[in-house]
Amino acid sequence: MRLYDIALNNLKRRKGKMIFLTVGLIIGITTIVTLLSITSRMSEDLGKKLDEYGANIVVMPKSEGLSLSYGGISLGGVAFDTKDLNADDLEKIKSIKNSRNISILAPEVIGVAEVNEKPVMLVGVDFEKELRLKKWWKKAQSVMMHGEVHSMENNMAKTQEEQNIVLSDLKKKNDVVIGYEAAKRLELKAGDEFIVNGSSLRIAAVLGEIGSQDDNLIFLDLLLSQKILKKEGKLSMVEVSAYCKDCPVEDIVSQISAKLPHAKVTALKQVVQGRMETLSQFKSFAIGISIVVIFIGSLMVFVTMMSSVNERTREIGIFRAIGYRQSHIMKIIL
Repeated sequence: MRLYDIALNNLKRRKGKMIFLTVGLIIGITTIVTLLSITSRMSEDLGKKLDEYGANIVVMPKSEGLSLSYGGISLGGVAFDTKDLNADDLEKIKSIKNSRNISILAPEVIGVAEVNEKPVMLVGVDFEKELRLKKWWKKAQSVMMHGEVHSMENNMAKTQEEQNIVLSDLKKKNDVVIGYEAAKRLELKAGDEFIVNGSSLRIAAVLGEIGSQDDNLIFLDLLLSQKILKKEGKLSMVEVSAYCKDCPVEDIVSQISAKLPHAKVTALKQVVQGRMETLSQFKSFAIGISIVVIFIGSLMVFVTMMSSVNERTREIGIFRAIGYRQSHIMKIIL
């Protein structure tokens, strides 16, 4: 009788244990493979979602600066030899080697204007890109003016989706989005109209209080802002949202810098680092669960094998007595 026949007959006598062990191993292996596959897919999706949630690279015009001081007293600084960005620079950014890693390019024009005889910062944006970049924008439900709370009649949202600012809210070219603090300071609310440098603008939505610089800004259409601020064809900055999972963000920064030598390209390291840490923690969690599953599966096999050895002590003794080697017995058991 061959070793194979002895092992096979033993399995036939212990069908219950064999089925239990086989099913356990199949479940363990399937769990590990499924978990690793899901983790890989979810990490990729999570990485893309995180990369789309705000810019992680900023492109600005490069300028030479001179700091002035006299007798230890700072007199401020002077910027000179500033070269503006333009629409052609956007095409150059899209032509970099790792252009597939670029998710969103959001050009902006920034300038100061007077509204209701008060200075305010205007930011011209491509609303389609800006709303994709700043998914946290929501409509304010009320604004405090003259010590009274004024409800935003157009913004009485009933659901979470209705609170979000969407492209359909900006139906006309002169529709703008105003920050919470700017609306309060200028005493404006949703639906109000005002004049800036001869152009009539209408407030489509008031931003809910964010706690950032957006609270003090007025956002309007890019082309209209270039006309109002007399900056036709010029851009103040470009915000870039890049996927940093497959390609280090530093590589993208260096590639953009090579294409735009007249621009200063900066990676928002804190943002990038935070996103990478989130992905790393997610992967570590999945790997930890896989290790636990492997350990439990190995323990189950070990316990089953030890139980088999204890049950077959007499049988093993007989095999040894009739001349079977220890290696033969191990093959039969395993």
